[in-house]
Formats: sequence, structure tokens, C-alpha cells
Amino acid sequence: MSDTRDTRDTRDTNGAPRRPSVLIVGGGTCGLAAACQLLRLGVSVRLLESEPEPNKGSRAILLWPLGLEVLRGLGVLPEAQARGVTLRSLHYHLDGGRTLHNDIGQENEALLLPQEQTSALLEGVLEKLGGRVERATRVTDVSPGEDSVTVKAHRPDGTTELIEADWLIGADGVGSTVRERLGIEFPGVTLPTIYLAAEGHIDGGDAGRGAVHYFLRSTGPMVYAPLAGGITRLGTPVPPDTPLTPETVQSLLDKRGPAGARVKDLHEIKTFGSQERIAERLRQGRCFLVGDAAHTHSPIGGQGLNLGLQDVHNLTWKLAGVIQGRFAPAILDTYEVERRYAAELIVRNTRGFTRMFTLKPAQARLRNAAWRFLEKSGVLRRRLVPLLAGWRVRYPEGLVVREEGKSGGSGKGNRLLPPPGSRAPHWVTAPAGDASREAAFRLLSTGARADRMHQAAAAAAGRLPGLVAHERVDRHRPGFLLLRPDGFVAAGGTTPADLERAERLLAGLADATEVTA
Repeated sequence: MSDTRDTRDTRDTNGAPRRPSVLIVGGGTCGLAAACQLLRLGVSVRLLESEPEPNKGSRAILLWPLGLEVLRGLGVLPEAQARGVTLRSLHYHLDGGRTLHNDIGQENEALLLPQEQTSALLEGVLEKLGGRVERATRVTDVSPGEDSVTVKAHRPDGTTELIEADWLIGADGVGSTVRERLGIEFPGVTLPTIYLAAEGHIDGGDAGRGAVHYFLRSTGPMVYAPLAGGITRLGTPVPPDTPLTPETVQSLLDKRGPAGARVKDLHEIKTFGSQERIAERLRQGRCFLVGDAAHTHSPIGGQGLNLGLQDVHNLTWKLAGVIQGRFAPAILDTYEVERRYAAELIVRNTRGFTRMFTLKPAQARLRNAAWRFLEKSGVLRRRLVPLLAGWRVRYPEGLVVREEGKSGGSGKGNRLLPPPGSRAPHWVTAPAGDASREAAFRLLSTGARADRMHQAAAAAAGRLPGLVAHERVDRHRPGFLLLRPDGFVAAGGTTPADLERAERLLAGLADATEVTA
């Protein structure tokens, strides 16, 4: 019988509780990112992971711009770029030797990097921040309370520990113990398509680096992605009983992949299925779900890891602000509203991508004809790529000031400024400085000769010290944008009334029970 160690009332030499502010369950990429973000913002954490060693194998390989923002904020983007391959184009190879080249544009550039390397970079950041992953530590029970959360965890030495924290983040994947122990349902469906994924050295073929290649053949589709170090990752639908051998991969390449491609050696061949599910609740009291614990969907489009990292990016600055007394707890309600919207959007989009990708031969010929038209007309570049990159997410509710009338919001008063709930425009540079500066809102006033707007915005920021920083941007028509720490637009407009609504939103964060306006 194992011993139980109760650390809930452990205190330091000054008599203060040692319990962490946030306990994170799940030491994968999203759990690591959450721990790093919170530590960087001055919040104490513990990070528990059930597996004794980091996961090997690529799993997700694609980081779109919003996922890369998280790495940039943690200071490891240059190293990630050095290890990976910058994605600059999408190529669609059709029957008859026809190839459509879709350059995605600098603002949409992504990074091809195996997930195990992304996790390794984040674990390095975690250690520099004074944290660590407590491996081989399996959570078996979760007991939420009014003022804290207690979990029961089995330690690698055979003991059981009772751990108390102020808040809990479940980042423990599709089979989340946290979600199950909280009694949160995970409704959805298991998708019928089985995929084969293979990774290794493949010689020949005409598929160049810096692109993801979609082979849309009538014999079946294949995704082909050249990675760093001469490694290639491919994926294709297969029957459930497909033999996992190099010969199988070669046969599939001959039928569906680049001409002349020859398997040299493969270090991984596997099959996997997928599901479409979103948790019934993303927040329950002091407990939150992020990443695959909160949602799962088809892998087509490479959206999953990016969605999870954006969950983390959305939650951590809000949670840190509440813990440190800068924000009212009501701000945490916006996590559920905003990230559920994003998850539902991604599930719908990947469902459409999957149906398009797995059409039967007769339908595939019609798809390819339509694809040629969409590429020629520029629709792929204007519509599909920004959707994949994440720029199309616009929160209709949550921590945003809703547009009112003709002058209410930047989208109506100044078409050059993005509307509330959307991403900051590309010309807004990331804030430079320490974490405390990056955790503040940014009030940008625009217009080369807009002295009145600049003065009004500066005055508004001055009335809310520590919460918002004013910046002047001498471009566009007179107006303003209120940017959140996660890069989304909280408010915008061109009139004093618009600015007053934005200021009310900020002022209400400290003591209001309602944080939307």
C-alpha cells in the first residue's frame, strides 16, 4: 500500500503557503507554454506530466503565425526558425502533371518544425525561468473547492501526493483525466478516415523545400512536407488494415506522390484516426481546459497545435492579472466565450478541408477543376491562406467593445483599422521590453495630423496607469486601437464616444462584474 503525502499546508520559512498559484496537468507543448507564460508573468506554477520521458516523433509539424507569436514572446523564435523550415508556399499537384503554386505571402509565413523540437525549446525556457516538468507523476483525482483545487497524484517513487493550488489548467490531451474527473462531457464524433503518416529520408521527386505539397490525385490524396535535415513527412488516407512497412509507403508514393520519389530509410510509420469534439465546458470554477483536452479535430490544415497555443495565449495573461489583483475575476469568463468560438470555427473549417481532401475519384476531378479556377482568380491567396494562418478569427463576444452605429468601432469609422475582436494589423509591431510591459493593454492613436486624438488617448492612458500604455502611430486617418496583451483588438474607433467606451472597458476590469461593453 502506497504512502500518501499531504503537501497542501506546507509553508516556507516565513510561514507563507508553498502551494503554487497554478497547477498545470500535462507537460506537452501546451502545458509547457502555459507554465512558461505564467512564470514569465511572475506567477508560481507546478507542471505535472504522466509520461516518464518526452514524447518522440513529429506529431504536429506546422506552426502558423499565431503559434509562432507564442515562441516569439518566450524568446525562442530565432532558434525555432534555425531548426525548422520556413513555409512560404502551398503547392497543389493535380492529375496530368498540372501544379498550382500558391505563394502565401510574408504575413502568412509558417514554420515546419517537429512538435518534439518545439516542446524541447519550451522546456529549455521553463528551466531558465526556474521551473521543471515533474515527470512520471500521474494525476488520478481532482477535487475543486471554492478557494482552491486539490489533486491526487501518484509519484514515481510509489507515493501519492495531495497537491493544492489556487487554479488548475488541464493540458493533458484528448484523454484528459482533468476533464473526466471534473465530469465535463466531450461530445462529438469519431471520424471514419484512417491516415498513414511516415517520416524519414526519401530521395528523388520534385517536391522542393519551403512548401507543403498537396498531391490531389484521382488515385488518392497525399500531403508531402520536406523538413529540415533532409527529412520528409507524408500523410495519406489508407484502409485500417494497411501494413506499416517501407514497401507500403513506396507503393503509396508511386500512386499518389511526387514522380521518382524513392524511400531510403524511414524512422517512423504509423496510422492514426481523428475525432471532432469540443468539451462541454472549457472552464469550471477554478479549472480550465486547453489544447486537446478542450477540443480535437481533423489534422488536415495543421491547425491543432496552433489552436492550443492560442488557448494558452488567451488564458495566461488574464489569469496572471487576476492572481496579481490587476483584473477582476470576471475577466476569466471571457476565456470560455472566446476560445469556444475559435474551436468551433476550426472544427468547421477542418471538416470542410477533410471532405475536400478525401473525395472519391469522380468528385476529385470536379474539385481539381474548381481548384484551378480558385487559384487563377486569386481566391486561394485571399481567402484560404489567411484562414489557415489564423487571421480570420474574430471574437464576436468576450473582452471586446461591440460596435455601435455608424461610428461605433474601428470597422465602421475607419476601414483601415481592424474591427474589435480581430487580430491586430500587420503594421503593429510587437511590444519590446519586459514581461510586465507586454502584459499591459496598448492604446494606439493613429493619424499623422491627429493631435486631438493623440492627446485624448494619452490622457485616457494616464488615468489608468499600469493597465494601459499609449503609443502614437503617425499613419492612417485619425482613430485609435485598444490592443489586448494577446494581440487581439479590444476596441477601436474614430470618435470621442468610441474612446470613452474603450476607457470604460479598461476601468471595469479592476472592479466590475461585467467586462464586456
